[in-house]
Amino acid sequence: MSDRSLHTASKSIPPITRPQRLSYGFGAVANGIKNAAFSTYLLLFYNQVLGVPASIVSTAIALTLLVDAFADPFIGRWSDMTRSRIGRRHPFILGSALPTAFFFILAWFPPAGLTDLQMGFWIFAIASLTRTSISAFEIPSSAMNPELTDDYAARTRLFGLRYWFGYAGTFGFTAFSLAVFFVATPEISRGQLNPEGYVKFAFLGGALIFTAILVCGLGTLKRVPYLRQRTAPGEGAVPESHLREMGRAFRNRGFLAIFGFGVFKYTAIGLYAATTLYFGTYVFKLQADQLALLTIDSLVAATIAAPLASRFSAWLGKRNTSMVMALMGITLGLSPLVLTLLGAFFPPGHPLLLPTLFVIGAVYGAMIAISLINTSSMLADVVEDHAVRTGQHTAGVFFAASSFMQQCSTGLGILVAGIVLELSEFPANLDPDLVTEAMQQSLLIHYIPASFGLWTIGALFLLFYPITEASHRDNIDRLRAREAEAREQTIRDGAFGSPAR
Repeated sequence: MSDRSLHTASKSIPPITRPQRLSYGFGAVANGIKNAAFSTYLLLFYNQVLGVPASIVSTAIALTLLVDAFADPFIGRWSDMTRSRIGRRHPFILGSALPTAFFFILAWFPPAGLTDLQMGFWIFAIASLTRTSISAFEIPSSAMNPELTDDYAARTRLFGLRYWFGYAGTFGFTAFSLAVFFVATPEISRGQLNPEGYVKFAFLGGALIFTAILVCGLGTLKRVPYLRQRTAPGEGAVPESHLREMGRAFRNRGFLAIFGFGVFKYTAIGLYAATTLYFGTYVFKLQADQLALLTIDSLVAATIAAPLASRFSAWLGKRNTSMVMALMGITLGLSPLVLTLLGAFFPPGHPLLLPTLFVIGAVYGAMIAISLINTSSMLADVVEDHAVRTGQHTAGVFFAASSFMQQCSTGLGILVAGIVLELSEFPANLDPDLVTEAMQQSLLIHYIPASFGLWTIGALFLLFYPITEASHRDNIDRLRAREAEAREQTIRDGAFGSPAR
């Protein structure tokens, strides 16, 4: 797809208004809720509440990567090739609201009487449908970022806002659910194991997902005239075309560096998300209201990270900021588990346990969030780098590949979590009061090196990322010069070519 088949308004593009920025950012609440529910609660719900073996649940979730492998690149390419009165991205954004909410709710109501194996097939089917539906929103909305602004720093700020709302969706929803829905009863001392809480959890999550997607789509609709639009018919989003575009994307060095980092970091994030309630419940022996309080540290982290992400990138550069913050963050984040393994941390019930976990979680979370924000901004810069090299401005393809990598790696993280639980011989349907020190030690011994190793290997991939602020500005200047030349050629063709009609 050449740049001549894309169009942006030749007149001056007005700046993005605050309501439009907020609407765009608020859309991330939908993906945040889905990630929290599927990464943290789905394994716990089916394993510890319903009694399905962790290996079956984690394998079923991980196998959804087979669906993502086809669906995500197709959605991204289809989004790039779409022509409509509301542009390339908005038909997907607005059309994804209802199916995403519906399949999310359905995931928490499995049919009665299924065997463990049948339950695995059910989880696979519903998780695949939910992931595909959310991809139809997340990929086109993310691809709008480099079209909303080409400013090097503004992109980081815009992604910072999006990440803040994503964290608000993830951890605000989690905190509210733990405090209101997952209430302990005389029969169930840990509210997060109470099956009745998951009914309200499902319906509220679905309603918020539906609302967030619509707010994002409707709130940014007035920006459509200023976004890149498909103006000429092309070969369509057929398998041959999107495979060819994906192949071109993977020949971009900057994208390969981000992709490699993403595979390992999101696997680590998926591992953390799937096991964090295990540590809170069985290692630190926290109640649901205490876990709810700890989720607020992530909101604090996002609030710290959103304004600091662009400042650190201006100081260290986006690549170095992503690397340094990732390695420092995971080192700090694992410290409570390492100290617990060594017998040097606060024991369950100690008055300093909860505040210490909160402070560490807030600082660690801010570091990781700054790394993620800068990496996303780096991906937006890759779009122009690729356009300069190939003449093709295919943001949807890059963000589709990123979404595929993120969802599949998170699924792999849940698979790794299942493996960690199996290797540590951690029992299913375990009463928290019956957990032994040997069980705790085994879980920590298997988890800590897996998490740290994934983050470290991933960060090393960023050493190969070549784009700097200076090279990005040069790419923007080249693209603007090409577009100006194309407009002049169009004017000449209209004046001296075929008769006007």
